[in-house]
Amino acid sequence: MKYILGFILGLIPTLIPIFVAIDVIGVLPIFVSLTFDQSETERKSVVRQSVLTALAAGLGFLFLGKFLLAVLGVTEGDFKVAGGVLLIVLSINDLIFGTKRRAGEKNKVGVVPIGMPLIVGPAVLTTMILLLNTYGILPTVVSFLANLALVYFVLRSAGSIIRLIGEGGTRAVAKFMSILLAAIGVMMIRRGIEGM
Repeated sequence: MKYILGFILGLIPTLIPIFVAIDVIGVLPIFVSLTFDQSETERKSVVRQSVLTALAAGLGFLFLGKFLLAVLGVTEGDFKVAGGVLLIVLSINDLIFGTKRRAGEKNKVGVVPIGMPLIVGPAVLTTMILLLNTYGILPTVVSFLANLALVYFVLRSAGSIIRLIGEGGTRAVAKFMSILLAAIGVMMIRRGIEGM
């Protein structure tokens, strides 16, 4: 019992940095803006797709990240700039074409941009590598999985938010969030360049 309690308390230094890096509260409005025109079933599918993509990307990078970065010569700044450019392109596409997106396209938002780079982006990947070096593999993996469980719960509740503000409200929020998504992309590029 004492060992289990010690392990749980020992997770706090790894749980909090990953929670901050994921920023599920910041991801939620963007998720709503990208899925406002989908049915509840489609939205649940996007949530599953998002969390599974984030899980695969996070664990894959955790075990192979250092090797890949060393081989490719990619830095955290490079990650941030690439992620920022991707977010800007997606937001411009949404602002210009909006609901004219192809039918198959709306089912892919779970992979990009929600799963990567919104849930698991450069900040999360870098944070996990640092935590791995400081606290070891088990606390880092358990904290990552706990945070993904929280993300899953929050995104599954997004339907209630959409019903609360109505279709017109969600369309307005969607456009505003597309602009915000572009601003986040610019911020990521700026931080990436500063990091370089």
